[in-house]
Parts: sequence; C-alpha cells; structure tokens
Amino acid sequence: MAFEKFKVMVDNMARAPQEWLSGRQQIKMLNGQSPVFSMSGNDVYASDVVRSCIDVIATEISKLQPQHVRTLPDGTVSKDVNHNINRIFRHGPNDIMTTKDFLEKIVWLLRLRHNCFIYPTFEMRQSGDGHTRHYTGFFPLDPSQVDFIQVPTGEMHLDMTFPGGQRITIPYKDVIHLRWRFSVNEIMGGGVDAMSGKETRDPILQTLEINDVLLQGLEKGVKASFNLRGIIKIKTMLDDDKQKEARRIFEKKLKNNEAGIMPIDMSQEFVQLKVDPKLIDKGTLDFLDQKILRYYGVPLPILQGDYTDEQYRAFYERTLASLVISLGQAFTKCLFTEREIDMGNEVVFYQKNMMYLSTSAKIQLLEVAGAQGLLTDDEKLAILGYPPMENGEGRRRTRSLNYIDTNLADQYQLLKAGGGRSHGQGEIEIDERSGGDPQLPSG
Repeated sequence: MAFEKFKVMVDNMARAPQEWLSGRQQIKMLNGQSPVFSMSGNDVYASDVVRSCIDVIATEISKLQPQHVRTLPDGTVSKDVNHNINRIFRHGPNDIMTTKDFLEKIVWLLRLRHNCFIYPTFEMRQSGDGHTRHYTGFFPLDPSQVDFIQVPTGEMHLDMTFPGGQRITIPYKDVIHLRWRFSVNEIMGGGVDAMSGKETRDPILQTLEINDVLLQGLEKGVKASFNLRGIIKIKTMLDDDKQKEARRIFEKKLKNNEAGIMPIDMSQEFVQLKVDPKLIDKGTLDFLDQKILRYYGVPLPILQGDYTDEQYRAFYERTLASLVISLGQAFTKCLFTEREIDMGNEVVFYQKNMMYLSTSAKIQLLEVAGAQGLLTDDEKLAILGYPPMENGEGRRRTRSLNYIDTNLADQYQLLKAGGGRSHGQGEIEIDERSGGDPQLPSG
C-alpha cells in the first residue's frame, strides 16, 4: 500500500543515520538570506469569510481531471501512454484520499500557507538499459518548518520538521512545490518574509482583526439592548431584610408579568434607563468583507452561488486559471526528466465541468463556430472540457453544407436564377431535381 510505504520512508529518513548529509549547510541566496519557512499558526483559518473563500476555490479545483499525456511531433495529443500516473490519478493519489480530496487538500494548504509541498512516492524499476521511476502515490505535506540546505554534492534538499516532532530530509527535485504570491522571497511563496522566513500575513490579519473587533462590538451591543432596562426606586428607609423582601417581591412581579405592565405601590418608583447601543453600520462590515474577498479573489456572487456566465468567467480568469496552469507545470517538472519532457510528456489538468460558460452558452458557441468550420473536433471537445481524441482523429475539421464560399456566392445565385450550368474554374452545378441546391464542383 502506498500509504504504508510512505510511512516506512518517513520513519527510515527520520531515524537512519545520513552520513551523506554530514557536510550539509544552509543555502545562501544572492541577497544573503537563508531560505527558511516557519508556520506561524492557523490565525486566518479562524475567519468564516476566509474559510468560505478557500472552500469555493478548493471546490472548483477539485473538479479538475489530471492526466498524463504525450504530444507527438505532428502535434497530436496521445493519452495512450505507458505510465502508471494515470492509474494513480484515476483511482486516488494515495490510500486515504480520492483525487477530489487530494486536489482540495492542495488548495487549502496553498491558500493557508502560501506554499504546498507534495511528495511523490516511487520505486526504481529496470527499463531497458537503465532504471525508471514507477510512481506509487502522491502525498501533500504540511510541515511546521522547512530549511533549505545544500549537501556536498551541490544539490538542494528540504529539511522538514513536522508538528509531531518528526524530521525528514528530501531532495528538492523530488518534491512538487506549489507557490502562491511568489514575490519577495526567492524560493518560498509570498506569505513568507524574505528576511526571517516567517509567514507574514499582516495585510489580511489586520483586516481580520478589525473585522473581529467590530463583530464583538456588535454582539455586545445586541446583548446590552436586552440587559438592564430600568431601576426600582424605593421611597422609604428599609433595613437589609426588608430590602431583600422588597426585591424578592419585585422579581416575582417581573417573572409573573405577561402583559408587559407591572403594578407597583406608592412606596416604589420605576426609573427607565435608555439603552442606545451604537451598532456598526452595514456599509462598514461589507467593506471589510469585500477586502477579504478581494485578497482571495472570490467575488460575492461566486461565494453566494448566484452568478452569471460572465461573472464566473471573470472569476476563472482572475483566480482559477493561473492555479490550473501552475498545477500542470509543477507536476510535469517534478515527475519527468528533461528528456521525457522533450519527448512531449506532461501532466494536464483538464477542466471538464469547470468551464465558466454555461452548457447553453457552450452549445451556442459550438453551433456557430463549428458550423463555420473554425474548430477541429479536439477543439470542440476542449470547449466541453473533455480530453482530445486518440490517434489524431480529433484534428478533423468539419463544416455545415448550408454555407458557401463567398467567392462563389454571386455565381451560384446567377446560376440558380437561370437554372443553367457552369463548367469553368470554381464551377457550380445546380440540380433542379433537388430544389435548386448547389452541387459542389468535383475535384
């Protein structure tokens, strides 16, 4: 089982002596900094708006269908590749996740940590005169700290420490590394400070903190409106026991009051307290929510599930498209050698069931562009989100017979009006028996 093999691999790397790492040293970048990643907690996860945003993105990405394909020299795309990667994607990347779970987990880690590390387990098998990798699974990793080190061979490795205290060292080239907001740090995603290696979520955390303070104030204001509404003033001097008895009688009257009117005698006076809590206006709360939505690139109609084709198209282009491209490039770069990539091997995340156009809009596009002969069969399949056809069959381009070459249109109309025939260059023959429909010239 892939998961058991992964556990054995981690245990061996954590316990076994690694003499070949004895001369390791932290990598120094051109800016003089040593790349280190340290997780600072799940602060942003506490926000319901953040969780809703990430959940929308993760749900959409989970609809992708990853597939190993090979582009042949003539430009055709072949899915009939002799590799087990497609089997893994089809049946589940590991023993505890389906492909949908796997893709969702990747997005959650990427959006929460700004970085996602995926380790592909593999076995080396004899192939011809050499050895090739036989992949057995893919595992998303969630380390609390990552140190980038350089071994004597000159290769870069990841020294990972996990929350449970386990520590493993993995060659960087064997890890699929996804980054979000890749900016100031030379290796890590944009949420990691270039100097300290710590996650810096100051912009979003500041907004979340303000939002939390306002929500707490709103909660207290609502509670205050249900609290003390007035005081009872007793117009006489009473000892402690008599005060307690008077209070008991007053509380009993409060409990028994059903009409909203409470009788009191001449010795008592009720003084109303005007409670006027200042609640936060809707515009301010909406402004803060919109800041969070913009940070994660999720418009409100998408979050609410009430969007148009155009709104989803904008969401796809703004947020999802770059992530789809990043997934394909990162998996391809890690899983294949340079020669295999040169031979056309790659991992493509097909977007079936995730295209921004509605089904009716797609059909309308196919009817117009397809009838004009502007699309090949593979391009039509791509619009619907399906993979290309096998053996280059999808390169065929068809068009409707209800259309005619514009250069022949005038000649066709003249011939149809006169019922004659023309036998010259670009000839058109009118067949009266078929109602005067044009017969395309032979040859």
